[in-house]
Amino acid sequence: MSITIDACVAQHQGDRREQQDRAAILPHPKGGGVTLAVVADGMGGHAGGVIAARQVIHTVRNNLEGFSARTESARGLLESIINEAHMLIKTSRFINEKDPHSTVVMLLLQPGKASWAHCGDSRIYHFRGENLVFRSTDHSYVGQLVVQGRITPAQALVHPNRNILLTSLGGAEAPKIAFGETDGLQAGDTFLLCSDGLWAYFSDQELGWVINGSTSAREASELLIGRARSLGSGDGDNISIAILKLLEAPLA
Repeated sequence: MSITIDACVAQHQGDRREQQDRAAILPHPKGGGVTLAVVADGMGGHAGGVIAARQVIHTVRNNLEGFSARTESARGLLESIINEAHMLIKTSRFINEKDPHSTVVMLLLQPGKASWAHCGDSRIYHFRGENLVFRSTDHSYVGQLVVQGRITPAQALVHPNRNILLTSLGGAEAPKIAFGETDGLQAGDTFLLCSDGLWAYFSDQELGWVINGSTSAREASELLIGRARSLGSGDGDNISIAILKLLEAPLA
């Protein structure tokens, strides 16, 4: 069975003064069924977050162009992107007199295989139908409290320190990176990458329902952003989404 991808990137500025997120889905320039999706949530005051997130996308693009799936590992590519972007963002602090930082979450799709990495609290979800297969764990203060069983996921959404990150790109210390991988991909699998401006309003199950019940990645993006904007009640954050739905390819 052949598989095709229905993909969409969507963003909304929310109620912020500017859009500091950046997101992209980039096919490898040489094809081969290799595609890299990325969401970066920039931070650092006016213009600072934009500088950081833009640098992440630039680094992703440059590294993907030189990536050889035959001779290089997916993890090596993702790790080098994060570390290189981190150093470039730190350097830009002195050039631009800003304090730029960014989260990042990336997904590398190859035939039959998916690999991902993240730093910060931008998330990746893997659904099979409406069922959650995997969700990344936030590198945040409340994320660790949830892992330790000290608070529930519902309590984390309203915790006063929910925006405190434990690591990011551009910080004083080297970024902490979490990796994941899966093979045996099949039609009905969906990957969602998003910033906290989206996931803060939904349970895992609700996300699965919307994505599985939508006719396309674009429709799912529109429904999710619309719902998040409604629940934001005039104080919504920047929203960035990348959705990749794996579908059975029609016979020629």
